[in-house]
Parts: sequence; C-alpha cells; structure tokens
Amino acid sequence: MYDLLKQRLQTLETQQLSDYLRESRTGLEKESLRVNAQGYLAAGKHPETLGSTLTHPWITTDYAESLLELITPPQNRASAALDFLLNVETFVYQQLKDELLWTTSMPCIIGGEDDICIAEYGSSNAGQMKHIYRQGLAWRYGKMMQVIAGVHFNYSIAEEFWPVWHALEGEGESLRAFRDARYMGQIRNIQRLGWLIIYLFGTSPAICKSFLDGKPPSGTMRSFNHHTYYEPYGTSLRMGNIGYTNSKASETGINICYDSVDSYTRSLREAINRPSAQYEAMGVKVDGVYRQLNANILQIENEYYSTVRPKQVLRGFEKPVDALSARGIQYVELRSVDVNAFHPAGLTQGQLSFLEVFMHTCLLQASDPISSAAKQRLDQNQYLVAHRGRDPELKLHRRGEEILLKEWALELLEQMLSVAALLDQSHGSERYTASVAQQLELARNPELTPSARALEEMVAQGHEDFFTFAQRKSLEHRDFFMQRQLPAALQQEFETMARTSLAQQREIEAGDQLDFDRFLAQYFAGTLA
Repeated sequence: MYDLLKQRLQTLETQQLSDYLRESRTGLEKESLRVNAQGYLAAGKHPETLGSTLTHPWITTDYAESLLELITPPQNRASAALDFLLNVETFVYQQLKDELLWTTSMPCIIGGEDDICIAEYGSSNAGQMKHIYRQGLAWRYGKMMQVIAGVHFNYSIAEEFWPVWHALEGEGESLRAFRDARYMGQIRNIQRLGWLIIYLFGTSPAICKSFLDGKPPSGTMRSFNHHTYYEPYGTSLRMGNIGYTNSKASETGINICYDSVDSYTRSLREAINRPSAQYEAMGVKVDGVYRQLNANILQIENEYYSTVRPKQVLRGFEKPVDALSARGIQYVELRSVDVNAFHPAGLTQGQLSFLEVFMHTCLLQASDPISSAAKQRLDQNQYLVAHRGRDPELKLHRRGEEILLKEWALELLEQMLSVAALLDQSHGSERYTASVAQQLELARNPELTPSARALEEMVAQGHEDFFTFAQRKSLEHRDFFMQRQLPAALQQEFETMARTSLAQQREIEAGDQLDFDRFLAQYFAGTLA
C-alpha cells in the first residue's frame, strides 16, 4: 500500500534532493466571530479602523459582518505564516475596544437567524456581487451554518522541486501537466486521509443548543447540561452533519470529478451553469432586488463545499475555473482544520509542521482516481470521525474493507515518520519528526486529543457549558493579544494598509462604468476586463 511512497522517498534521499523541498510556501486564513462582552454576536459593522473588507489583503470578513477573516500572504516558512497571523490578530484586537474574538469553531450564543447580518462590501459592482452571493447562501441553506469558523491551510510545494521531480518521473508529459496531475493526486489522497486531521485537530465536540435554533439534535448527540449538546466521542461537529456541506449533492446532481484539472473544472462549470428548479422558485431578482446571483445548482465555485480545493491566484475578475484552466494549480487549500481553542493563534507550530508532513505524504503516495461510490464512503469516514472519532471501536472504510480508526491512524503516522525525516533533513531541524511523534501519542491515547481536552476542561470546571468554556478561552486569548506590542514600523504598516484599502474601495466605487446587471452577465461570460 505504501510501496510507491517508500520508493519515492528512497529516490529523493539517495539522489540528495531533499533541499529542493525547502522553499515550500504556507499561507493561513483564520475565521473568528466578533462578539460583545455578553458573548452575543457583535451588532456593529466591521470597524473602519481595520480597513476595507473589499480590498484589504489581510483583514476581511467571510459570511457575516461579524465573521472576521484574517489572511497571511504565502511565506516560505510555516513559522513565519504563524508569526504574521499573530501580528495581524494583535493589530485587530487592539482596534476592537470591548469586543472579543471567539476562539472556537462553533459559534457563541445566537438568538436566531435575525442576529446574523450578512457581510457588506460597499456599493461597487464587485462589492454587491460578494454580498448578493451571501444572500443566496442564506436563501439556499440558512444563515446559521455560515457562521461556523475554521482555519484554512494553503500550501504550495517548492517551485524548485517540480523540475527535478519532473525529470525523474515526467517522461512524455509537459512540466505543467505533470505538476497538475501530481497536485490532483495529492488532493485525492487528502480526501482519502483527511479524516486523520479531523481526529487529531478537531476541537468542537460540543455546541450551544441555540445553534440548532429549535431543531432536534442528531441521534448520537447528548445533553451535556441545560445549554449544551455534545458528542461523547465527538471530535469536530463543524465537520459533521451540522456544518456547511453540500448535503443535497445527490439530489441536485453535483458530481465534482477530481481525476484531473480538466475534469474538475469541467464538472464545476456544469454545476455552475445547470439551472435548479428549486432555486428558480426562490427567484433571482424579485421586485428589483437580487436574492441570489443566479438560480443554478451553484451560484459560483465557492458554493461547492469541499475539505480541499485546488487553487490558482485570480487576475482581476477572473473566475476560479478559468484561472485553473489557463494556468493550472498554484497551491492547495486544506479547509478541515478547526480553530484550536487552546492557542491564541488558533493552531500551534507543531500542528503546522505536521500539516506540512501530511501534505507531502499525500503528494508522494500513490493516488488512484476516486469513483462516485468510493467518494461516498470517504464522506462517510469524515462524518464518522467528526461525530465518533474517539470511540475505540470505530471502524472506517478502506479499499472495500473495514479497519479500526486507531489501527489505520497508527499505521499511517508510522509511514509519515519517513516523510518527516526527509523534511527535517531539508530544513536542518527535528521539528517535523517531533510533530509526527506528538500526533502518534494522540492516536494511541484519544484522551489527549484537543476534543477530549475540551470536554475534560468543561467537566473539571463544574460541568460548565460550551459557551462558558469558549468565552473563558476567548478572554484568555484577548489578554494575550492586548499584552503584545507590535514593532512601531509594523504598527504603522498595518495602519497605512487600513487607510489605503479604504481609499482603494472608494476608487473602485467611483470607477464603475457598468450597471450591475451587465457587470454580472459579463462576469459569468468571462468577458470582464
């Protein structure tokens, strides 16, 4: 099962090619809800001192006006990306006055959907499109699931590595075709093995009862106390059946194919262009007001939820599928990481190092195409681990057979030690092997996982509810950020960037030449300049 992985590692070692992996790049995106002192969603608009959510490259919002998204530019060291994230959050916190940034993936107390204000991006065509897309999500799926937060790990393999690897294995293929094929193989393996990240990193085994908004909990959920539901063996309810998923894929006909970049973009285009009777009934533009961008199965590519996405940096108003078709895959976005409630940044350096090992393992391991039936079993694995990952009897599907999660996790992590050794050699460190060793302990002892630690703390604090646990952690992390002091030059850079982004938004709004209807038509036609 791991023969090709071992063969490739041996080749890289004997030909002394590990140094070519040194410049792999990491970018991070962290979502956090702004909440008031009482723990409810912050009612105010995005603070102007943070800049424009439309144009600021590092500080924006995701779905809701209160759901901050902090973004780092790609860094050639994961530790640098983490440092950048800490600095951005320090700047943000010191502009927020009395508000908190919620430090767990699952939201705070929500009185209902009316509490959730959809993010605004100004009056420009681009800003309206972002807002209307989110309105469409509300009409299609409701607002509650849209305010779940996470961390996205963006990773690109070192540019120097691709020509070297292509020379070894790419006979008859262009460099771009070789690179795209290997990245798609990596993505398929992330789908196969991504349950491991949910088990190891999941930190959302409990939720506020208010999140269900009166709906009954799933059959395996239990009442922890008057205000909290939990899964006794749960790891990441965010990644389970209450999170944002395309759960109606079989009904709507969404069938995204990951065999190649071409099949991926072609199947996405089909979903974006195919009308849906259900969404047509909702209406697109009703009484002169847009409810959604269109009535198709997907409004745009981002509506298709996946734990991993191939990405290419966009140019202007380019559509993601067009960017991928034109220039191939530039990096891969892993989207299944919970916000770590035990660390101010939302994840640790050790977790980042492990994710690098995981990404290289998925790249170098053999990767066959995934059939529709196999994809359903992989989705079931994810669901099972999200809701029952710490159950010692839990079995997952693997190549037509069942295997205990613990057995598979230990086997996989043992294989990853060799990948970690390669990266340690590349970087002249021991941190990668140490990161895998740390995760091996979590595989052997489920009580050490972040999800188990969260429940243990709640019990130790007198059976405190999830809200109190999350608020306590949020206050601890606010103290951490408020005590930090940014270097004067960096503080000035953040302040300048905020002002510049506001000016850029005003310029965009003043420069619009098209009415929105024509803008939208030209965007979907791919003819915007």
